[in-house]
Amino acid sequence: MSRTVSGWILKSAKQSVNVIHREKCHYSKCLLTQQQVKWRSPSKSKAVFQKWLCYPVHEINFSGERSFRQISSENDVQFLLSPSQINYILRANELSYKPVEFNGKNPSTVFKFESNQLASNTPCEDRRSAATCLQTNGHFFGVFDGHAGSACAQSVGERLFYYIAVSLMSQKTLEDIEFASEHMKPMLPIFQWHKHKDDHLYREGASLYIDHLRVYWQELINLDNKTGMSVDDAMVYAFQRLDSDISLEAQVPTDNEFLRNLTLQVAFSGATACVSHVDGVHLHIANAGDCRAILGVQNDSGAWSAVPLTADHNAFNKAELQRLHAEHPPSEKDTIVTDNRLLGILMPFRAFGDVLFKWSRELQKSVLQNACDLEPLNIYQYSPSNYHTPPYLSAEPEVTYHKLRPQDKFLIMASDGLWDMLESEQVVKLVANHLSENSLQEPKVSAQKRSLGKMYNLLLKRQSRKIPVPDQNIATHLIRHAIGSNEDGEIEQEKLATMLSLSEDLARMYRDDITVTVVFFNSSAIESYYKENTNS
Repeated sequence: MSRTVSGWILKSAKQSVNVIHREKCHYSKCLLTQQQVKWRSPSKSKAVFQKWLCYPVHEINFSGERSFRQISSENDVQFLLSPSQINYILRANELSYKPVEFNGKNPSTVFKFESNQLASNTPCEDRRSAATCLQTNGHFFGVFDGHAGSACAQSVGERLFYYIAVSLMSQKTLEDIEFASEHMKPMLPIFQWHKHKDDHLYREGASLYIDHLRVYWQELINLDNKTGMSVDDAMVYAFQRLDSDISLEAQVPTDNEFLRNLTLQVAFSGATACVSHVDGVHLHIANAGDCRAILGVQNDSGAWSAVPLTADHNAFNKAELQRLHAEHPPSEKDTIVTDNRLLGILMPFRAFGDVLFKWSRELQKSVLQNACDLEPLNIYQYSPSNYHTPPYLSAEPEVTYHKLRPQDKFLIMASDGLWDMLESEQVVKLVANHLSENSLQEPKVSAQKRSLGKMYNLLLKRQSRKIPVPDQNIATHLIRHAIGSNEDGEIEQEKLATMLSLSEDLARMYRDDITVTVVFFNSSAIESYYKENTNS
């Protein structure tokens, strides 16, 4: 990006600060105002935990200034970030994990995962989760894109995996958990969480969350399902049940002011969600909203392709439009979706929370009147036009099943902040090129030949090709290209520095929060599965 173009971005942004240029901003900016009062959690509270839940312990931080945000006017362009500052910002939220194999037996089909996120909002409204289920050895990954605040995405990111896991459990396992809970006995944890050190946690809500999860598994016990639900059913039931609990929690009176404020924030904000469950060669994706999951596939000739595993639930999806119209009277056909938004306001047609699109107006009024002080909560208060037959919004996910093959190399899950900037094919190509340049497979040098001379020659060969040292984390590599590449796919340092230097109000006009998780599959483990099943 030239200095002239950098200046133009700042000038045009400054002149139109009340206009959102990004078409896919979840809420219509002109309809909303948000108080800038910061609401902080108490520094100390009675955080109630059940050890088996294994919630990671980190403090909540509802606000904070991003480092190195330097540009607020056109005259500041000359003070762009240095390469080291750019890398610091881009790599601050990196996360990676490689499953441990036990004596080489039954290696996981997940080789590793790498994740990162870059905020545009303060605080970031996106959330991500990753965990290994210790009851089934399945792997869970989730990307949650919040809107009207981060509260709903935070709550869903903490809780949804548990709802899916207990739905999958057998009758016997659920009864054992209930017995241990009833008699205050220790029990094995459900998940091993893979968290970044700075990931947030609503510790004050843990007791409430556990209570409602327990009610859910008690109901599952009463269903007398010996083997538990299928993964497809478990995901659908879990999504809908958690959304129902979020709604209920906001309606129930409580003397705990902080807890009441928290449940209101969660219910009145919203979040789209994309969750994957990998168990051996069985991959399930549950999606509600406009996060997206694609598969990177390499055929026998080495060519790469992007296989979509989700469909965006918005006005550009004809099936979604038909579903929405079928659920409401013909008289609302012309008002349900206007300007490609639900009731002219919301981009996604499926989401958690967002009770302003689900509750009756009478219920909304009743709940908000019982709240003592709404101003610090940053709750968007508005009344959508043509609001006649709620609910207009659903958290029911679409579930996709895919049986992994040796040619399936990686899974990319990301919030729409990435897909606004890059096409699916571009993203797969970037990951594939990164694999070849900074390959997961080390240079083909045997242990006997891995001398200093050999390694030095390999280094010289790499330097002669003028290949820059790439980001080690592939999610960082994708985010760097999303905000800093030109039309030819090349990184422009000045464009990258400008995009990272914009103040919050300006940054939100040109990019959204971006969250990316890339799961690399173990081709050898997948091949072994097919060999064993062919021979048996």
